[in-house]
Amino acid sequence: MTRPAGRGGAAIDWSEIRRRMADAERALEEQFVPAPGQRRAILEARARALAAGAPAEPGASIEVLEFTLANERYAIESSWVSEVVPLRELTPLPGTPAFVLGIIHLRGEVISVLDLKKFFELPDRGLSDLDKAIVLDDGAMQFAILADAIVGVRRLLLDDVQPPLPTLTDVRADYLLGITRQSEVVLDGRKLLADPAIVVADETGG
Repeated sequence: MTRPAGRGGAAIDWSEIRRRMADAERALEEQFVPAPGQRRAILEARARALAAGAPAEPGASIEVLEFTLANERYAIESSWVSEVVPLRELTPLPGTPAFVLGIIHLRGEVISVLDLKKFFELPDRGLSDLDKAIVLDDGAMQFAILADAIVGVRRLLLDDVQPPLPTLTDVRADYLLGITRQSEVVLDGRKLLADPAIVVADETGG
């Protein structure tokens, strides 16, 4: 089989082009990751500043990672995020809740992967790729949540985050910092990582 020729008659190596594009995408996604030496200080400071009922100082802001999920915009503070990786070689775990899609192996570590749409009991709507894994870590707990796409990283003014409405009774209300004026859902990484309902025992025998 003859491959299409590039300029000058040289064959185009499409597999190499796809590999380079994937490497470039991954490098772009990982640029937001906090330096290891800064993460613990950030976590402690944020936990104090965002404690329930603690008023934000005027002009105070946080850095968030924005992503899309089922045609909705979500954000989570980047200090809870250790990295973003393409979802590859997912191994299903039998006998686990429906929101646990399986596990991935990342540099020798076994990490469970959660589908927030199922965890939040959201109805399926729109096309969904779910091909990005956002790895969350607080030093004691670690797991990944799925996203359709990574939007980017930005500073978010805490004054722009409104508390969830009392009428919001779906399961998401327990895991939100709030909702922005642009209807972006801001997740509370501390509550997600501290919830025992999310803990999945490693039953792989590995």
